[in-house]
Amino acid sequence: MKDIHGLLEMAIRHKASDVVIKAGSAPALRVYGKIVRTDLPPLSAVDTHELVYNIIASAGRDYLLLRRSQRSPLIDDGDDDDVLGTEALLKRLEDGEELDLSFTVPNMLRVRANLYLQRGCMGAALRIIPLKPLQIEELGLPLVLRDLANQPQGLVLVTGPTGSGKSTTLAAMIDYINSTRPCNIVTIEDPVEYLFEDNRSIINQREIGTDTRSFSTALTSVLRQTPDVIMIGEMRDAETMSVAMAAAEVGHLVLSTLHTTSAANTVERIISAFPPHERSQVQIQLATSLQGVISQKLITRADGRGRVPAVEVMIASPTVKKQIEDGTPDQLYASIREGQHFGMNTMNQALANLYYRNLISYEDALAHAGNYTELKQMLRRV
Repeated sequence: MKDIHGLLEMAIRHKASDVVIKAGSAPALRVYGKIVRTDLPPLSAVDTHELVYNIIASAGRDYLLLRRSQRSPLIDDGDDDDVLGTEALLKRLEDGEELDLSFTVPNMLRVRANLYLQRGCMGAALRIIPLKPLQIEELGLPLVLRDLANQPQGLVLVTGPTGSGKSTTLAAMIDYINSTRPCNIVTIEDPVEYLFEDNRSIINQREIGTDTRSFSTALTSVLRQTPDVIMIGEMRDAETMSVAMAAAEVGHLVLSTLHTTSAANTVERIISAFPPHERSQVQIQLATSLQGVISQKLITRADGRGRVPAVEVMIASPTVKKQIEDGTPDQLYASIREGQHFGMNTMNQALANLYYRNLISYEDALAHAGNYTELKQMLRRV
């Protein structure tokens, strides 16, 4: 199948979250977390080149339509090819540069695409994104996320492995804020995934490479854009982490993601990103700014019909703040386990609850355990 829209329609019919395009293989789908090969014929190098060209052109058309809708004087309607920049992007890809793009298929979905070379042939991984964010309740997320979204300031982190729904959770929190209180929300993303419409809030969505040069450039100026809420697509380095904590300290609610597997590991990851001589100061800064960490995994339902989130919740209680400030993240697990009063729970407690409700199997619960021996004992009691 050489038509990217037809391939995406197939993905929707199969309820896929991702599409993988590779020369020499049939297009593959990720359905409920597992790769499924389609019955389509294998793609040639020419086929993948054509599909990648269509993806780049679709992203370019989105950009062009946006600029025309804003009547920007920078757009020359008589030279669309120059605006789309399709050939220039293809050249960058052919030179070995990976590309991150996003585009919308009207009335169907949005797509986040990563384009790359694989043994000299073009390939792509496409993430399928709903046109509208789902609500916190619809996603089966703990309602304590509403409390975190209602905070006037502080740092809230959503963590988990790739494909665990971090962006979806962030979008649900932004959508909740947008529908409940008047704010100026600024998002910095690479690329923009979910599209928001102003409701009670004003939302400015800035894309790296299109609206700003880099995360560091955007973050340097974001505090001068009178934000109430700042959403950073991912905290990739110490500079981004430092600005995020500083923004949270001076009165903004900052939401972001990290690729970590637990709340305690998230604290360790942030602190270890800084040079040793700065870490004691970072511990104090993180303890002051942090409001909570949401660490999640997506697990196949026991009936096979989709996946459910297992969510570990760490709230910055006085005890948690003290442990972060003292540099004892190894003690955080016990505080989370005993912190139900604050809305906290460990990953094992979340898994045991899902198993108790017959939403996941015994085997899947143990496969995702934070502490295998502890969870096995918990499930025996259940």
